[in-house]
This record gives sequence, C-alpha cells and structure tokens, in this order.
Amino acid sequence: MPFNLTSKQKQSLTWLGVALAFILLLSLLGPILMPFIVAAILAYVLNPWLDRLCQLRFRNRQLPRPIAATLMILFVVACILAIVLIMVPILQKQIPLLHNQIPLFLDKLNTTIGPLLHDFGIQANIDSEGIKALISSHLSSSGDVIGKAVLSSIRVGGTAVLGMLANFILIPIVLFYLMVDWHALIARVRNFIPRRWLAQTQSWFKEVDELLAQYLRGQILVMVVLACYYSVGLAIAGFDLALPVGILTGLLVFIPYLGFGLGLFLALISAVLQFSDLHGLIAVAIIYGAGQALESFFLTPKLVGERIGLHPLTVIFALMAFGQLFGFIGILVALPASAVLSVAAKNLRISYLNSSFYRQSQ
Repeated sequence: MPFNLTSKQKQSLTWLGVALAFILLLSLLGPILMPFIVAAILAYVLNPWLDRLCQLRFRNRQLPRPIAATLMILFVVACILAIVLIMVPILQKQIPLLHNQIPLFLDKLNTTIGPLLHDFGIQANIDSEGIKALISSHLSSSGDVIGKAVLSSIRVGGTAVLGMLANFILIPIVLFYLMVDWHALIARVRNFIPRRWLAQTQSWFKEVDELLAQYLRGQILVMVVLACYYSVGLAIAGFDLALPVGILTGLLVFIPYLGFGLGLFLALISAVLQFSDLHGLIAVAIIYGAGQALESFFLTPKLVGERIGLHPLTVIFALMAFGQLFGFIGILVALPASAVLSVAAKNLRISYLNSSFYRQSQ
C-alpha cells in the first residue's frame, strides 16, 4: 500500500534530504575545512573579548571592529610565538645534555638499585655501557638525522608541506572576517531555523553557550593556576628549567590526561639531565602528584564545575574518537565537543521519554 504523504511531510522530507546532502558535501570537503573549523572555534572563543574591546573609546569614538579584530589576532599570534620560543630552547638545551647525563644516571641507578634487588635475591644489572653506546650512536648525529628527515619530507611531501603552510596563513584571514561579521552570521543562521523549532533551538543553543562559556573560563583559570604552581614548585626544588617546564605543563592541561602526561615527561627529562641522584625524580613525583590531586579534587570542580564533568572512560573515548576523526585539532576540541554532545543527548533522551513511541504499551 503506497504511503499518502501530506504536503508538510513532503516538504519535511525534501529539506531533510537537502540537509543530508549538505552534511555529505561537508564530509567530502573535510580535507580543506580544517582552517575554517579552527578559525570558527577561535572566533567563538574570542568574540566576547572582542565585544568588550570594541566598547573602548578612543577620542570619544568606539574602537572599530576591524581594528579590534586585528589587535586580537595579533595578540593570539604573539601568544603562540611565545609558546614556541619557550619550547625551542628547551629542546635545544636538553637533547645535547641527554647524550651525557643519561649514562651517568644509569650508573647511579645501577649502584643504588642493584644492592637492594640483591637483598631480595634478584640478580639484575643495567648494562650502562651498552645503553651509552646506543645513545651515542643515535644522538650524536641527531642534527644530521633531523636535517635529512626535513629535506626528505620536503622532497616527498612538498605539496603537503605547502598545504600546511597555506592553512596556517589562511586561518588568521578567515578568523578576521568571522570576527568582524560574527553577529551578522549568527543572525543569518538563526533565520534559517524553521519557525516552529526556533524557540526550542534557541533554548538548546543558549544552554550549550552557557556550558562552553563556563568550561572555557574555568579551564583558562585552571591553566593559569597550575602553570604558577608547577613553576614555583619546580623552582623551589632547584630545577634550572622550572619556568618553561612549569608553564608548558600548565598550558598543556587543557588536553585531559595527555597534557599531564606530556608535562610529567618533560619534568622527568629535566630531573634526569640536571640531578645525578634520585632527588629530582622524587621532587617530580611529589610536585606532580600533588598537582594532579589539586586539579582533580579542587580546581576543576570549583572553577570548571561538575556540570561539565564527564566520566573518565567517556573522556578517554572522546579523545581517541575525535583524534581519529580530526587529528590533533580533534584532541583539542574533544572535551568541549563532548560536553555539547552531552547536552544534545540529554534533550534527545527527554524527547524520547515523552514520545508516544516510548509510552505506548501495546
């Protein structure tokens, strides 16, 4: 028996098909959408600050939005360059030291741990000479290896390198136009929403906006507090690289679990390179253990809020899923995107429980 569809149902199916075709087109254009997605995320984050900046008066006139957007983009670029300038000296200083200090640390570890294991009947001996030879063979020519790898990548993947550079150049350009026309673009999107869904959709968007605003403000505060904590803690423990390692650890906190692991790895390398005994490793264990407890039990619940909280397994799955789908950018947006999806899932669950399909008993 053929289905008799009303005109409204036919229109709904037509526009549903248009929406599915649009989603399919976006998936096909995925490789070129990266700069636009990154620019849109940055525009959303920076827009409240841009609005405040535009309210500033200069000679009894408000600051024009294009000029304010330019100043905001320059500030973001300066922050990124500052992070790069912090990381590069660390790598330049630590890689040569790694060649000399790790064998000495292994000798010290062998003389310290070996007798303790011997008391328990365990015969273990670290072949420090063999490890020293292995490290020497790999790190002594690290500069040549890196240079050859860069040249090889340029020869083999020159198009990919040029595409990456083009994306980095395109992101601030797209960001500028999005920030200047942000409110007009939001109004245009609102006009496309069917009128019978407008109130409910605006309610959902308002809830999502409040959720993301709470997350972003809280996460920035957590990053600042932890950067100060790790920098001061490592400085008290006598680390030469306390400031850069502490700042990087605090900034990397916005990547759940992975950020803490990378910061801990940097601190452990610094401890191995600087200290000839276990003092550095013990200090790192105390500082980072206390820092993780401070973040998990006080800072995140108080500053970010339990409303954002997701189950640890959900966070791990979100990091892996978004990383697989969108690469490193996906890892960066995994947690806020998961929070947004949780709002959508909550509203869909409410709609499902209130539907006749669920309530019908027979």
